[in-house]
Amino acid sequence: MTENNNRNTLRLSVGALGVVYGDIGTSPIYAFRECFFGSGHASTSQDDVLGVLSLIVWSLILVISVKYLLFVMRADNRGEGGIVALVALLNPWKAAPGSSRFILMMLGLFGGALLYGDGTITPAISVLSAIEGLDVATPAFHPYIIPITLVLLVLLFALQSRGTGGIGALFGPAMIVWFVTIGVLGAVGITRHPEVLRAANPWHALDYFLRHRLAGFAVLGAVFLALTGGEALYADMGHFGRTPIRRAWFALVLPALMLNYFGQGAALLSDPKAQQPFYGLVPAWGLYPMVALAAVATVIASQSVIAGAFSMTRQLVQLRQLPPLEILQTSSEEQGQIYIPFLNWILMLATLGLVLGFKSSDALSSAYGIAVAGTMVITTVLAFFVARRFNWHPLLVGVLALVLISLDLSFFASNLAKIADGGWYPVTAAVLAFAIMYSWSSGRRVLAQQWGKLARPAEELAREIEKHPPYRIPGTAVFFSAQGLVSPNIFRHLQRHHVLQSQVLLLTVLTEDQPRVPASERLQVIGVAPGIFRLVVRYGFMQTPNIPVALRLCGKLGVEADLHNITYYVGRETLIPVRKVGILWPWRRHLFVFLSRNAMRNTAFYRLPPEDVVELGFEVEI
Repeated sequence: MTENNNRNTLRLSVGALGVVYGDIGTSPIYAFRECFFGSGHASTSQDDVLGVLSLIVWSLILVISVKYLLFVMRADNRGEGGIVALVALLNPWKAAPGSSRFILMMLGLFGGALLYGDGTITPAISVLSAIEGLDVATPAFHPYIIPITLVLLVLLFALQSRGTGGIGALFGPAMIVWFVTIGVLGAVGITRHPEVLRAANPWHALDYFLRHRLAGFAVLGAVFLALTGGEALYADMGHFGRTPIRRAWFALVLPALMLNYFGQGAALLSDPKAQQPFYGLVPAWGLYPMVALAAVATVIASQSVIAGAFSMTRQLVQLRQLPPLEILQTSSEEQGQIYIPFLNWILMLATLGLVLGFKSSDALSSAYGIAVAGTMVITTVLAFFVARRFNWHPLLVGVLALVLISLDLSFFASNLAKIADGGWYPVTAAVLAFAIMYSWSSGRRVLAQQWGKLARPAEELAREIEKHPPYRIPGTAVFFSAQGLVSPNIFRHLQRHHVLQSQVLLLTVLTEDQPRVPASERLQVIGVAPGIFRLVVRYGFMQTPNIPVALRLCGKLGVEADLHNITYYVGRETLIPVRKVGILWPWRRHLFVFLSRNAMRNTAFYRLPPEDVVELGFEVEI
C-alpha cells in the first residue's frame, strides 16, 4: 500500500510540474534581466548583483515556500484551493451589504478579477520573451519575433477547444527537462564567479536597501516577476494535493530556479553589458534548441494560466457571481478539463493586442506584476480570517499574517510605480471584470427580492389544484422554484390552460460552498401533496449542472418520474430598466439588463433538451 501511495504521489508531482509550475518556472527568462535592464534599473556592480540575487532568493523562500506551501495551502476548501474557494470558506454570499463578510466577499471577488488581467499578460510576456532568444542568436530574426509569437499564441488558443487530455501527459516530462536544463546551465554559470553564492546570505538584500534607500524600492517591482505564478500553487491544489505540489517544489523546482538565478548573476558579473543573461548561460551551439525548449515551456505556462481562468470562471458562474456561460467538458474522465468559448476568444484578442501594443517583453514587464501582487495581498487577508474561523492559534496566525502582509504590501507598493508604464492595463481589466461581477450579483439579488414578493408557497399550489382540479395528462411537469416558492406564472398557466401533467416536480437548484457534492447527496425529495414533490438538487462550485442526469436519481428516492414524457417549464423574464431610487445605480442597472439579455439561457445552462422545454415569459421592472 505504501509503495502504491508513493507511486501515486510521484505521478502527481510530475503532473504538478507541468500545470502548477509553468508560470513561475519560466520567469527566469525575463525576471532577472528586468531587475537591471528594465524597470528595476539596478547597476551591474558586484554589490548590486549580490543584493538583487539575495532579494530573489529570499522572496522565493518567504513568499512561495513559507506563505503558500506552508501556510495558505492549509486553508483548503475540502481539498480545493484558489481565491474563490477561499472566499467560499467564509460563506459570504447572503451576507448583508456593509457587513464584514460582505466586505471580505467583495475583496475576494476583486482578487479574482485581478487574475483575469494576469491571464492575458502571462501568455504574452512568456512566449514573447522565449522567442526573443532568436534575437540573441542573430539580429536577422528581429523582424520575425512578433509574427512568430502571434502565430504561437493563435495556435495555443485555437487548440483549447480540443482540451489538454492528449498533450497534458507530456507537460510534466517536458517541464522536468526544462528545470533540469536551466538548473545545469545555472550550475555551470556559477563556476564563472562562485562568489555569487554569497547572495544566499540575507544581509546582501538588507544592504541593498541601506545603500539605495527609497531608490532601491523600485527594484522590488522587478524582483516580484520571479514570484508570478505563486497563486497557481494554491489554485491547483485540488488537482494534485498538497504533498505532490510541495515535493515537486522542494525536490526540483526551487533548486533549479536558485541555480539558474545564481548562474545569471555570475554571467552578468562576467559581462555586465549582456542584456539577456538567461540566454547568456547557453553555449552558442545550444542556443536554437534552448529557444525551442523555452517556447515549449512558455506555451505550457500559458496553457496553465488559461486553464486556471476557465476553472475560476466556472466557480464564479456556479456561485452566481457571473452570468451563465457556455461551459464545455473536454474530457469524460477529468472534471477539471473544461473549455469556455467566449472567455477563450476574449483572452486571445486581449493577449494578441498586448503583444502588438507593447512589442517586447521589456515593455510588457511594466504591465506585469501588479495584478498578481494585489491578489497575493487579498489572499493573505482572506487566509487570516479563514484561519481564525478554523480555530488556529490566534497569536501564531496573527504574527505570521503580519509578516506576510508586510511582504505582500511591499511588493504591491513597488508595482504601483508601473501603472503609468503599463500597469494600468491589468487594473483596468480587473475593474471591468469586477463591475460585471458586482452588477450581476447585486442585480440578481434585487430580482430575487422582487420575485419573492410575487411568488407563492408550494402548498398554495397544492390547494389551488385541489380546489380547481385541472385536466391531468400523463407525464411529468418540472417547474423551477426557489426556497419552496412558486412563480405566479405557474398559476396563470394553470388558469389559462387548465391542464397539467399527472406528476409535478418543483425543482430548486442550489450551489454549495464546497467544490463537489457526491451523487449520493445530489437530490433531496420533499412531499407537498399527492403527485406534487419538491426536489432540491445540489452541486458544488466545481461542478457543471445537468438536470436530466440528476432527475434519474428520483426513482431511488421513491418518486417515479416519467423521464420519457417530461416537460420543463422555464421562466424567461424580460427586464425593463426603470428609475427606482435605492435599488441599483443607473449604470449597474443598465449593465445588468445588458448582461441578462446576452447571458446563456437557463435551458442550455442546465442541459435541458430543447424539445422538452416550455418557456413562460414575463416582464420585470428593475
